[in-house]
Amino acid sequence: MCGFVAIFDTRGQRSIDRGLLHHMNEAQFHRGPDEGGLHLEPGVGLAHRRLSIIDLASGQQPLWNEDQSVVVVYNGEIYNFQELVAELQAQGHSFHTHSDTEVIVHAWEQWGERCVERFRGMFAFALWDRNAAQLFLARDRLGIKPLHYALLGDGQLLAGSELKALTCHPGLDRQLDALAIEEYCAYGYVPEPRTVYQGVAKLPPGHTLLWRRGGPVPQPRAYWDLPCGAGEGCTDEVRAIEELVARIDEAVRIRLVAEVPLGAFLSGGVDSSTVVSAMTRVGGKPVNTCAIAFGDAKFNEAAYAAQVAQRYGAHHDVATVDPDDYSLLDRLAGLYDEPYADSSAMPTYRVCELARRRVTVALSGDGGDEALAGYRRYGWHLAEDALRRRIPAPLRALAGGLGRIYPALTGAPRFLRARATLQGLGHDRVGGYFNIIAVMPDDLRRTLYTPQFVRRLQGYNAVTVLRQHAARIPGADTLTEAQYLDLKTYLPGDILTKVDRASMAHALEVRVPLLDHKLLEWLVGVSPALKRRGQTGKYLLKKAMEPYLPHDILYRPKQGFAVPLANWFRGPLRQRVEAALSSQTLADTGIFRAQALRRLLDEHLAGRVDRSASLWSLLMFEAFLRNAAGVVRP
Repeated sequence: MCGFVAIFDTRGQRSIDRGLLHHMNEAQFHRGPDEGGLHLEPGVGLAHRRLSIIDLASGQQPLWNEDQSVVVVYNGEIYNFQELVAELQAQGHSFHTHSDTEVIVHAWEQWGERCVERFRGMFAFALWDRNAAQLFLARDRLGIKPLHYALLGDGQLLAGSELKALTCHPGLDRQLDALAIEEYCAYGYVPEPRTVYQGVAKLPPGHTLLWRRGGPVPQPRAYWDLPCGAGEGCTDEVRAIEELVARIDEAVRIRLVAEVPLGAFLSGGVDSSTVVSAMTRVGGKPVNTCAIAFGDAKFNEAAYAAQVAQRYGAHHDVATVDPDDYSLLDRLAGLYDEPYADSSAMPTYRVCELARRRVTVALSGDGGDEALAGYRRYGWHLAEDALRRRIPAPLRALAGGLGRIYPALTGAPRFLRARATLQGLGHDRVGGYFNIIAVMPDDLRRTLYTPQFVRRLQGYNAVTVLRQHAARIPGADTLTEAQYLDLKTYLPGDILTKVDRASMAHALEVRVPLLDHKLLEWLVGVSPALKRRGQTGKYLLKKAMEPYLPHDILYRPKQGFAVPLANWFRGPLRQRVEAALSSQTLADTGIFRAQALRRLLDEHLAGRVDRSASLWSLLMFEAFLRNAAGVVRP
């Protein structure tokens, strides 16, 4: 796993500052501590940091084709590279390394922009074609690996694995994007393609960007999307179970190729346990596994992880984390480069730290909830949508109005929160799902924003992100639509971002077999009734794993990788959050009303409403502002 930087003069062949390129590259040293490399020529600079996984001896980057006309810097793993090598050799291409990186330059020569359609894996890369005078940027289908880019006012294009590399450039505009802040407050992260800065974008998952020197400014081109069509799909449970096991085993098998120690995360949940069982079946030997234990039983799954490890003879490593360990708060702000409010980033950071003691590559169960319909919110959304369809439109509008004045019961179980249900019924299907997942719902955000910031938004609402994605799958059923929306937003913006930055901070590569694109393409053709049965999420996966995993692993209530935020803010973090919400740093942005922030905190401290998710989002936004020098208010 690696990190890269590219600087490209889109207008001519001005020389690239070697010292600046090196500085940008070294900002990502943690992504590739093994080796570094630079290439400069008129108008082009490419830099790379390498974490050696495959072909340790000769896989250095930047890497060239035979005649030195095509060069690439790349982050990721292409799992079918050996098949592609054979195909390309048959077409007359010569290979000089045994790395998957070299496949990219030859695939570009053979297939051009469509080369990415041949790759199976996780990747982001920048490729320079000297003869055609063009730079090609590409990102994998699900957004497992990151890629940021920015066009400066002087025509220079910057690209890099992490935002921190781009912010090293003195010419980058640090103006905060008001729309990105609205999205952050709603989702707890900034969804693709925005970043917190107006002048910087993320290349969306499943997209490429071809930039020709002297040509017009291009738009990202989609090369893949999940084929979500209408219809019931496969309903044969026995056949679906057999195929699911075979496909998971195959997705795991191709991810076991490495020349360094390899292992797995094992939380004790269904997804990670599924991956460990498959690794043992297809690998034929015990697996190195690691888990985090918490002192608080409400957050501790270590006993379940130990149960799976014992069943499969895994070499299991456990580290106990203090449930009141919030020491990483400022470290996270520097790690994620923009506001990021998933508190599970802290235990994720710790489990990556633990894994790196013994392995360089770890497989994880990330993506299982999105791919196999595991989130509890899917059940809430299905029930709410079924009710919505039975109520006439005028009554739904009335329900939405009542929801705005009904008292909040945020800490209660959702079925007791009449306000949330009434508000949800007042929306259409996409708006209802947004109402379920929003960290700060519409009415709360508008209460917190200053009038000046509301005017800056010009009526923009973060639900637009979901509506734009939903418009691509007009015939999808309710469950498939919700899964698709998560795969396009929550998965790359939150889950995969969390894992990439936390793992790369420790020079650890994480592979995600449950997000194999061929597995997902098959799953989308399986009936929703097999993915979720009543309140049982991941029904098909659990039935498929019954011969391989204990019943209490499969059917116990979902726990998650949580931390005790509500207690922190009423105890050890109270002074910290009070200081953050009243800080000059936050006030200078002109985004939030000071009195509204104080009222939000008072509601939480008094125990009237659990505002911990909103408070954490605000705390991390203030930490981002303090960490990011030179930020310009929106």
